[in-house]
Amino acid sequence: MPDHDDKLYYFGISFGFNYSVHRINYSTSFATTDTFKRIQPLWKPGFNMGLMGNLRLTSFIDLRFLPTLVFTEKRMRFEYGIPKDSIADRSIESIYMHLPIQFKFKSDRMKNFRFYGLAGGKFDYDLAANARSRRSDEFLKITPIDVGMEFGVGFEFFNPNFIFSPEIKLSQGFANQLFRDPELPLTNAIDRLSTRMIVISFHLEG
Repeated sequence: MPDHDDKLYYFGISFGFNYSVHRINYSTSFATTDTFKRIQPLWKPGFNMGLMGNLRLTSFIDLRFLPTLVFTEKRMRFEYGIPKDSIADRSIESIYMHLPIQFKFKSDRMKNFRFYGLAGGKFDYDLAANARSRRSDEFLKITPIDVGMEFGVGFEFFNPNFIFSPEIKLSQGFANQLFRDPELPLTNAIDRLSTRMIVISFHLEG
């Protein structure tokens, strides 16, 4: 693909897997009451698949849009102090409509290989968010909207008919996704809940 760098734009597909976790800021209630002894977020795996559109801005900078479906599971372990000491593990499953816009900073092409870095922002909508759920077995409620930033690195391997690009990135949400429901004791122990995700992707670009 010797003339690929002359293309103004091109498209591709993306698939991969992720590890996600909730980041917690505790409330003053967590420190002053003995309802919970410990609340510990745990990393859990998921997978992602999507499309890619790439626009060449300069010889070394591209603009990318990657609408993606991201399936995640974030686990939480908490230990009760009252009425008795006990430990529970519960999961929060999410299906994100993930809409990132990224700047891609490319190195010179070295025969059929290139290195690149990326940075950008994202908008996520959780199709499985339970903020309005009335189920009696909910332990925590999550709002659907998140915004944040992403950065990472990747490699391009040029083949006769496509480019294979493995990539790793860190995605950090800025929004507080905690939906406050006074009937859920765990809500009172948490002041802020955000999402962090490590994403390993494989792009096939044309």
